[in-house]
Amino acid sequence: MKVLTILTRRLKEGKTYDDFRKAWYHTVGFGLPTRLYSAINAFDTREIIVVAMGEVDADQAVKMLRTDVRERLEHPLDGVIEPEIGRTFGIIVAEDDFSPQGSLEFKLASVGGRETDFAEVAQGLALAKRLIAQAAAERDEAKKSIKKD
Repeated sequence: MKVLTILTRRLKEGKTYDDFRKAWYHTVGFGLPTRLYSAINAFDTREIIVVAMGEVDADQAVKMLRTDVRERLEHPLDGVIEPEIGRTFGIIVAEDDFSPQGSLEFKLASVGGRETDFAEVAQGLALAKRLIAQAAAERDEAKKSIKKD
């Protein structure tokens, strides 16, 4: 499944994107083709938007989530960002090229030239929700044990 993640974080007063990047940048990669794009919100320059795209199966998704949880536990962002984080996770259901000039003909939803199977997408979304919830629970449990030490 081809996935898209959008995370929004707000810098603490006096912090910069450079401060965020130094704290956020992974020390370990995912081991899978993944692109991350970072942006600063034009209407709120303290808001950092990170968009990630990749193609993963369930096992790879678990590996990626666990890698990210470890990175955040080892390199927390608490000193740089506000506690609220916007999280959006989804499965890409269509790729469209609107770059040609002039009129375009309607096309059914497809990704990589393959028509989208929405029953498959529904199964993928249910699985993604379960995996993300599991990773969040593991992260929260790990944070509790760190605070106890």
